[in-house]
Amino acid sequence: MTRFEARQVSIAKRDGQRSWPLFLRIFALMLATVLLVQVLNFAVVLLMPPPTPVIFTANRVATVAKLGKDPTGLLKIEISAGRPQPTDSPRDAHLAEMIASDLELPREKVTVETERSAMPMFAGALRPPLPIGMGRPPHRLPSFDNALFGPFVVSIEAASGKWHVIRPAHGTLGPWRMRIVLWFLVAMAVAAPIAWALARRVAKPIALFAAAAERLGRDPRTDPLPVSGPPEIAEAAGAFNLMQERLNRYVEDRTTLIAAVAHDLRTPLMRLSLRLEKAPDDIRAASEGDIQEMSQRIGSAMAFVRDMTRHVRRQKLDLRSLAESVSDDFADDGATVVLQPGEPLTLEGDAPSLKALLANLVGNAVNYAGHADVVVRREGSVAIVEVSDTGPGMAPSDLARAFEPFFRAEQSRNRDTGGSGLGLASVRAVARGHGGDATIENRPGGGLIAQVTLPV
Repeated sequence: MTRFEARQVSIAKRDGQRSWPLFLRIFALMLATVLLVQVLNFAVVLLMPPPTPVIFTANRVATVAKLGKDPTGLLKIEISAGRPQPTDSPRDAHLAEMIASDLELPREKVTVETERSAMPMFAGALRPPLPIGMGRPPHRLPSFDNALFGPFVVSIEAASGKWHVIRPAHGTLGPWRMRIVLWFLVAMAVAAPIAWALARRVAKPIALFAAAAERLGRDPRTDPLPVSGPPEIAEAAGAFNLMQERLNRYVEDRTTLIAAVAHDLRTPLMRLSLRLEKAPDDIRAASEGDIQEMSQRIGSAMAFVRDMTRHVRRQKLDLRSLAESVSDDFADDGATVVLQPGEPLTLEGDAPSLKALLANLVGNAVNYAGHADVVVRREGSVAIVEVSDTGPGMAPSDLARAFEPFFRAEQSRNRDTGGSGLGLASVRAVARGHGGDATIENRPGGGLIAQVTLPV
């Protein structure tokens, strides 16, 4: 275990010893929320007296039907042209028979419809309890045989053929039920912030790890995650930091190996050059060309490794200003480079790497087509750089391998045009190092178009 790994493990253990595990925190918070809701429910039972139901007798309903109105205002009468459908409840039929008898009407001219919640079996639950040792006074409430309470509808057919509909004046949502609904809203208002805090606390570590993974994809040398919080989070952060450190070490080891091999090849190439001085002219000329090409490739490989392993410093920069600088440099050398006008485009990146990216794309277009057309624009949260030309283009099979290191297409893009085959590989490496990507394809009208996307 390396010193970095040992430090991460020790920090995670130290933080874990002085904090509760995350599952205990969530359990305690959920338990506290349930207890709080139960306390509020218990408070509503203690603070709000149960409602006293308003009970109407069949005789009173018949009297209201005779008078055409209710002096107390507790019942209301409406006129309806439609014939009501009688229910199959024996109690409703019994009440209708009693009201019809009081009104001296045939049974079929009266219908009663009550809700199941208004059945006598539930009536006792609606009455307030009495203290221990006290009985309920006799005849305090009328007999439930002829009582109507809760939502009910009594329909009586008049001589005109229309129906008089009698029902309670107050709706089902009475004052007591309104208080219950209000208390429920208060309980929700109290529990909602706790649930919000719980959800935020559970989701925050996941969001932090997602952001850290995105930063690691853009910059492998980004700062490690802080190892803090509950033991599970601290352990996961430590494991993530160890993974990042091992990935960086793996890449550095492979890069160092490539650089060492490229450097060591210079010595045998130099010895071959010295030995070829005594060789025949035809052999010496051909071999010197091969040695020179190998030396150029080695130099390009070492430069590529050096650029990929150097420490970069991300900062706010204007991508259009970089494109203007590159275009001006090529224009000063006599090349035809056109940068399309547009608005400034600010993003965070490494200026030398992005400038080298633009120079590689523009240089390829100038070398192989004689000119370059550069477009820098923004689409949403992505900056897009397009470098196009009207040259000979590339074969479809070569497009799939264009970004491979040391790959150079045959035909027009051969050794005579220059280059070592690392330009597009470097372009893609820089683009992906900034969280973007690079693609290349043939233009419909001829030539190539290279596109680089970078997150703004």
